[in-house]
Amino acid sequence: MKYPFETGDWTFEQLDLAVSVIGEIAEEYGLDTYPNQLEVISAEQMIDAYTSIGLPIHYGHWSYGKEFIRTLQSYRRGEMGLAYEMVINSNPCISYLMEENTMVLQTLVIAHAAFGHNAFFKNNYLFRMWTDADGIIDYLVFARDYIRRCEERHGEKRVEFLLDACHALAPYGVDRYQKPKPLSAEDEERRAMERLEFERESYDEVWRTVPIAMTPSTRQPMDTPEENLLYFFEKKGMKLRPWEKEIIRIVRKLQQYFYPQAQTKVSNEGYASFWHYTLVNALYDRGHVSEKFMLEFMKHHSNVVFQPDYDDPRYSGLNPYKLGFSIYSDIRRICEQPTEEDAHWFPELVGKPWTEAVHEAMRDYRDDSFIAQFLSPKVIRDLKLFIAVDDDRDDSVEIGAIHDERGYRQVRESLSRLYERNNFVPDIQIIGANWDSDRVLTLRHTRYQRRPLDERQAQDTLQYVADLWGFPVVLESEEEGQVIEMLSAEPDRSLDRD
Repeated sequence: MKYPFETGDWTFEQLDLAVSVIGEIAEEYGLDTYPNQLEVISAEQMIDAYTSIGLPIHYGHWSYGKEFIRTLQSYRRGEMGLAYEMVINSNPCISYLMEENTMVLQTLVIAHAAFGHNAFFKNNYLFRMWTDADGIIDYLVFARDYIRRCEERHGEKRVEFLLDACHALAPYGVDRYQKPKPLSAEDEERRAMERLEFERESYDEVWRTVPIAMTPSTRQPMDTPEENLLYFFEKKGMKLRPWEKEIIRIVRKLQQYFYPQAQTKVSNEGYASFWHYTLVNALYDRGHVSEKFMLEFMKHHSNVVFQPDYDDPRYSGLNPYKLGFSIYSDIRRICEQPTEEDAHWFPELVGKPWTEAVHEAMRDYRDDSFIAQFLSPKVIRDLKLFIAVDDDRDDSVEIGAIHDERGYRQVRESLSRLYERNNFVPDIQIIGANWDSDRVLTLRHTRYQRRPLDERQAQDTLQYVADLWGFPVVLESEEEGQVIEMLSAEPDRSLDRD
C-alpha cells in the first residue's frame, strides 16, 4: 500500500494534500477555523520571527536585532533548537513551517498550528474579546510605516527612547475589563490623523512653560485608580507631543493583542497538542499513514509533551504542553470511560459527547479557570503533584497537601492561582497626580503574597515613568493597607527637546 505521507522529504503537493485530508477530519470533529495560509521558511527566517515577538511585520527596534544575533549564534553553536512552527492569530491564519522539517513533522505542525491553534484563536472568549484577526496585519503595516516616518521627521533618538520606555511598561498597557471597539486599519489611520489635528489646534505652549507652584503639594487622588499606565500617558501626558502619544498608543494596542496569549498558555498549547495527537491518530486509523510514520510521529509528540523531573537540569517548571494535553485528554476519558471518582468530581461530563466537552473547555476559560475547573485527581496523580509550603518566616518546608480528597482540591486551587496574572505582573496602579501644584505622580504597588519588587528593576522602570510623565513620580509599596516602602524618580531633563 502506498501512503501519501510516507517519504521523509516533503513536497508542496504533499503539504496541500495533508491540509486537505486533515481539514476534512477536523471538520468532522467540529473544529471551527479561519482559512489557512502556510508559509515555509528557513531557520534564519524562523529566528527573525522569534525575535520580532512572533509577528510577520513589525516596526524596527534595537532589541529585536540584538535578540536575533544572540539566538542565531546559539542556534549555530547547537546550544538551542527551534520551534517546529509559529502561528499568527490572523484571518487567514498564518502558520510558519520550517523547511528542514520532515513530512511527518510537517503533518504534526499542520494539525497542531493550522487546526489546533487556529480553532483556539477563532473561538476562545479572550481572543474574541480582545483581538481583531481580520485587521491585525493591516495595523502592523500602519504601525511600521508610522514609526518609520516618525524616525525620519523627529529623529531616531527620541523614537528609540519612547519605544524603550513603552516596552519597559508594556505589561501595564492592557485593559482587562473593557472591550475595545475594533477598528479597521483605515479607521485607525484616520483617527490618528484626527487626533494629531485636534492636538495641533488645541496646543498651547503656555502649558509647557507654567512654573511649578511653590505652594506645598497636596496629593490629589484620582477618582478611579488607573492600572493601564500607557493609556494614562497617551491621554494625559502633558509634555508629550501628539506623534509621541500615537507611538504609545501603537505599543499599547499591540500589547493588548498579546494579552489573551499570556492568559491561555496552558489551555492553548494543550488544545493544539490534543488535536495534533487526535488528528494524526485518525489519519492512521483511516489508513492514510503507516506504522513507520506513526513511530516518528510519536517520537516528536513525546518531545512536545515531555515533562522533566524536578531534579533534571532541563526542569524549568511545569511544561504547559504536557499539563494542557493531559487535562484535555482526561476530559475525553471522563466523557467516554468515567470511573466512580469521575462521576463524583465531574458529573456534568460523564456521558457528554467528548468533542462538545473539549470545545467548551477551550471556548470559555483562561488558564487559571481552566485548571480550577478541569484538573482531575487522576491528572494530579499522573503528574505527581502535591503542595510544598516554603514560607520565608519558617525554617522548615511543610507538605501542605497530598493525594486525598482534601488534598486534590487544595492542589487544584493552588496550581490554578499560580496562573493568575498577579503572579507574573505586579499590581501597580496610578492613584494620584498633583495637577495644581508640583504635578507629582503617585503610583501604588499592592504586594501579592508579601512579595516585594526587585528594587533595581523597579527603580529602572520608575525612571521610564518619570521620563514619560516629565515630572517627579513616587511609588508606594503597601502590604495589608500599610505603606512599607517608597521609591521615587525625577525626570531626566536631558530628554527635554526645548
